[in-house]
Amino acid sequence: MFFTYLRRELRRRRKAALVVASGLALGIALVIIVSSVSSGMSKAQDKVLESLYGLGTDMTVTKAAAAPGSGTERPRFEFDAKDGDDDATQSTDRVMVQGFQSLAATTVGQVGKQTGVADAVGGLSLTVMKVDGQFKRGEFKQDESAGTQGGGRGGPGGGTGQPQGEVQGGGASFDVNSYTVYGTDVTKQDLGPLTSSKITTGRTFKTTETNAKVAVVDAAYAKEKELSTGKTVTIHGTKFSIVGVSTAESGDAAANLYIPLQQAQTLADSKDKVTTVYVKAADSQQIDSVKSTIQKNITGTTVTTSADLADTVSGSLSTASDLASSVGKWLSIAVLIAAFLVAGLLTSSAVSRRVREFGTLKALGWKSGRVTRQVIGEALVNGLMGGVLGIAVGLAGAYAVTAVSPTLTAQLGSTGDGAGRGGGMMGGPGRQSASKALDIALTAPVSLSVILMAVGLAVAGGLIAGAFGGWRASRLRPADALRRVE
Repeated sequence: MFFTYLRRELRRRRKAALVVASGLALGIALVIIVSSVSSGMSKAQDKVLESLYGLGTDMTVTKAAAAPGSGTERPRFEFDAKDGDDDATQSTDRVMVQGFQSLAATTVGQVGKQTGVADAVGGLSLTVMKVDGQFKRGEFKQDESAGTQGGGRGGPGGGTGQPQGEVQGGGASFDVNSYTVYGTDVTKQDLGPLTSSKITTGRTFKTTETNAKVAVVDAAYAKEKELSTGKTVTIHGTKFSIVGVSTAESGDAAANLYIPLQQAQTLADSKDKVTTVYVKAADSQQIDSVKSTIQKNITGTTVTTSADLADTVSGSLSTASDLASSVGKWLSIAVLIAAFLVAGLLTSSAVSRRVREFGTLKALGWKSGRVTRQVIGEALVNGLMGGVLGIAVGLAGAYAVTAVSPTLTAQLGSTGDGAGRGGGMMGGPGRQSASKALDIALTAPVSLSVILMAVGLAVAGGLIAGAFGGWRASRLRPADALRRVE
């Protein structure tokens, strides 16, 4: 009897049912779209952060660079031009640790033993500055305040820059070419900046090449310098065979050249030293506690997490993400509450128009509870209809966002803790203090949990509407059947 009466009433009141279902559908669809867009923005931010320190890295451990004027010397390049050799072309280079003070290599093991750390690997970030030109006797001194400019693609600071320096004791005509080199632990290549790039030509390092003179070159830098697998590249007088070419999967590459860690330590005269320890947490939900543990047990270090980096991301991606998480979320809640209230009021109003019907049923022996269950049943079906319609509209909206894939810009700035001075975000090699922009295509993935949430909201909306209508129906008396209802 319940289902028979339910089916008859829904057919007879199709317009009213459609109005209630449409109101719920609007709120549910908006929740799905906002949730999917927020998820897409979260994935976009993760992609931006991965481009800085590599896939799988949850945090880095570094030692901030010494402040300018605290005893650090500016790089000096000495040339051996003699009288009469003023027109001779000469070349010299310097290998410098990039950005951070170096840490003892044993720090990697200490970090790896901390509670909550799944894995840790060290890396050494270097900048090679090469000066070519014609010099009179004297000494070229790099102007630290100016630095090299026009770094070019293939990693910040890479490529041929503009001359920035002076020759003390003589004149000169010269070019400054700086590029970045990253010393990677070839025995653990699944952690660190190199994981943000994909080997597109050749191969990556073998685990046995811990001290081999081999290199992987970034694709953009390889194109600029006409490098390829099989060729050699010379770094500070040492020739390295290029075994692979890597392409950054998002943004710029972490470095122009990647070489085994031991070779990088030798070039920089930094034996058993690293600039950065890349850390993977055992539980992504416990990153903050792992950070606190490392800071407590390993003094003199700076621990930077992906959450710290997220605070430095600005641009349209950051703005849109803030809008989605604040305005979008509250707008969805407001629309959903309004839809529930409207559905409840419409259901209550519909019951009021059926006073004669329900009064008659009570006069025939129907108890208030039976009438209430009948009204709630109708409202619940309306809610489920609204859920189906809302899910369909929400999926269509999410698909439209993904199909259009609007491009958002992420502006990467400094963490403000010294990481930005030459060392960059998360200790990533080759990063500049100046910010740079990445373009990210926005998608709106819809997860199963969002669909289940939509179904739950549909049921909740139906029950709320049924509660309004049931309360109104429970107050009817058999005598109401005698009243004339317009």
